[in-house]
Amino acid sequence: MKALKTTRRTSAAKLVVADSAGHRKASAPAAALAPLQFKIQRILVPVDFSDHAQKALRYALGFAAQFGAEITLVHIVEQMVYPGDWMYPPLAATDFAAEKREQVVEKLRDLTRGTDIKASHVVRLGRAWQEVAEIAKEKKCDLIILATHGYTGLKHVLLGSVAEKIVRHAPCPVLTVRPDERDFL
Repeated sequence: MKALKTTRRTSAAKLVVADSAGHRKASAPAAALAPLQFKIQRILVPVDFSDHAQKALRYALGFAAQFGAEITLVHIVEQMVYPGDWMYPPLAATDFAAEKREQVVEKLRDLTRGTDIKASHVVRLGRAWQEVAEIAKEKKCDLIILATHGYTGLKHVLLGSVAEKIVRHAPCPVLTVRPDERDFL
């Protein structure tokens, strides 16, 4: 099939697709086939330092290079609350903030060191899906690229899906990269 010239029908321009014999196969308003009218400028990448997250980061770096976007790497530390501990103030939050935050930020910096991509790094304490959605709102991100671990069945029920919750609550489009997805070149 080949695309024929844009033709005029009534007052709207249409793109008509025809086969080699000239038989019409499809048509659509030319405006519907126009390129996207927004630019991807800010990409958020949640990182848990797993191999799957490394793959999502490679996708994000490729997108950032192609669109001239900046990326924000995010690592969320989820605090475990044990039964009976709810009445005591969490000590881990202050210990983490004081001693570990800079170490984690440095690990995030290492992931983008040597690239020409502008990157920022955020480390927070909280629920991963809530913090990722909040950071995406705060930074006005155009896209979130995240890894899925591919859990199914009982593992999915017990662990839940952070990626699924991010997709449902994100303020922008989300690209999920599965473990068996082909790698971004």
